[in-house]
Amino acid sequence: MAAGSRLAGKTALITGVGNGIGQACALMFARQGARVIGCDWDAAAGAQTLALARSEGLESLVVHTYDLTQPEAVTAWIDSARTQSDGGFDCLVNAAAFGSFAWIEDLDYEQQWRRTLTGELDIVFLVCQAAWPTLKARGGGVILNFASANAHMALEGSPALAHCAGKGGVLAMTRQLALEGGPHNIRANTLSPGLIETQATRAHMARDPGLRDTALRRQFLRERLGRPEDVACAAVFLASDEAAWVTGADLAIDAGATAG
Repeated sequence: MAAGSRLAGKTALITGVGNGIGQACALMFARQGARVIGCDWDAAAGAQTLALARSEGLESLVVHTYDLTQPEAVTAWIDSARTQSDGGFDCLVNAAAFGSFAWIEDLDYEQQWRRTLTGELDIVFLVCQAAWPTLKARGGGVILNFASANAHMALEGSPALAHCAGKGGVLAMTRQLALEGGPHNIRANTLSPGLIETQATRAHMARDPGLRDTALRRQFLRERLGRPEDVACAAVFLASDEAAWVTGADLAIDAGATAG
């Protein structure tokens, strides 16, 4: 997507900006005129994203380092963002996520199951809850959460039990957020990507060489897997005023994988 002004005048908070979909969203939002206040728990990764932005002449992006699994860190980030944005922000994009993949017989409760639910569900709840009062005070805003094709289907060969549970929770939670946000003009939607090529998924596919072919067979468009930019383009639409009448929706970005 070329540089433009679809998000001009808006301030967006984006988590997980150090790589993958979060990084693509941060850069794409900045290209479209938004002021971006990003967060990643990996300071080095966040610095790399900042360097990419500066190489494009994008001065409207800043990156903070916080561990969003800790409620006090979430509060600190939201408070800092509110101060930097002169009292408010317009959009929250919860792209940060981490998890473990294992079959049920091998799934460790504390280190894999609980860790995945923390990394895919809890951090979304914590950030939404902390940002909610500001969005209400602003008279509305946008929340974008990331579910997944795995919230709708199981992929043969993929040991994704905890991941499916986490993303299914995000899908249901966001629908409820849309209900609770309606009276305050807070729109809440999910994006459900299929298999997107990122640093994390490439490592996953390296461990299971057959996963790529399995995912491609599920898609209607089989030339390639998804790219972070495919998701970021859809996020720009949902964050913009073009989607002013869209809430409680789930947008599949999966080349038709969940439509078959």
